[in-house]
Amino acid sequence: MPESKPNESKSSFNPEPWIRPNIRTLNPYHAARDDFHEGVLLDANENSFGPAIPTDLPLHRYPETRLNDLRRKWAGFRGIRMEHVFVGVGSDEAIDLLMRIFCEPGRDEIIITPPTYGMYKVAARINNVGVAEAALSKNFELDARAVLSRVTKNTKMIMLCSPNNPTANVLNQVEIERILKDFDRLVVVDEAYVDFSDSGSLCHLMETCPNLVILQTLSKSFGLAAIRMGAALAHPIVIEWMMKVKAPYNVNRLTADAAMLAFDHVDKMREKVRQIITERNRLASALAKHPDVQTIFPSDANFLLVRIRGAQHWYRRLAERGVIVRYRGDQLHCEDTLRITVGTTPENDQLISELYDSKNAPDH
Repeated sequence: MPESKPNESKSSFNPEPWIRPNIRTLNPYHAARDDFHEGVLLDANENSFGPAIPTDLPLHRYPETRLNDLRRKWAGFRGIRMEHVFVGVGSDEAIDLLMRIFCEPGRDEIIITPPTYGMYKVAARINNVGVAEAALSKNFELDARAVLSRVTKNTKMIMLCSPNNPTANVLNQVEIERILKDFDRLVVVDEAYVDFSDSGSLCHLMETCPNLVILQTLSKSFGLAAIRMGAALAHPIVIEWMMKVKAPYNVNRLTADAAMLAFDHVDKMREKVRQIITERNRLASALAKHPDVQTIFPSDANFLLVRIRGAQHWYRRLAERGVIVRYRGDQLHCEDTLRITVGTTPENDQLISELYDSKNAPDH
């Protein structure tokens, strides 16, 4: 195992021994926009006569490659330095890049903690990386000892989701810190839903835990799922390797502009988050009175996990009535559950109405 430990100083942190040998010797593609953004640009074989659609935007020019202004804004929002920020196509690009950089296909593995976000396993399978599982408890609690017991010499990353999808709960920070301390490779914490939680981001741990990688997105609290913008927050050495391996122009101009605008409207985001939490509480109260609802699990996200008798029936019946929720009963410890995104007040009212309509009820 590598000699560097997470509790060592940043100056001694060196993840390069963990990197795949072919990546360590990679000569990255040098894009035209790495050097120049202004002037008479005749270097990138762009269409100098402009885009073939009506627009005032310079869409005929390739976008910036490092997006330092956007990275700086994201860093300022989270209270870290720009060098800690990678931006990409949703958090899924970061997940894929981390596996491509640190996991040798056909040999290495990651650890996941089911029930959890399904993309970790999908990305691992695509990259021919093994997947070991250390399940959450039946109450969806993280057990650091159980996770660490699954570590082998080929374990390159531990993937945690907090607040967790589909269970909506924040994982215990003490358990996460124990994993960070006792595992000497990367611990990835997916914070897609962190702005809906009172617990806050783990960014403050980066100074003491340089093996921490945090994934974030603009899809949830900022309401920008359509632009596909995510970030990895990590030690600058990890970020630089992600920069080397990513596609030259991985983030398009329209997405980057929208993301920049988002950070100018943080107050608006926070107001919408407050509205969602208010609706989340109202929806939970209404669902709790339903005769088929057995458990509404605590939520630190913009959705509820609900255990309900006849979950598959309710899933199908609601879909027939035009109300689409997610059946999660096939996930570990999630038998007879629906994952319900918190909608607007009228949307939630429609869901409640359909659930309480006796014509929709299953035969018990």
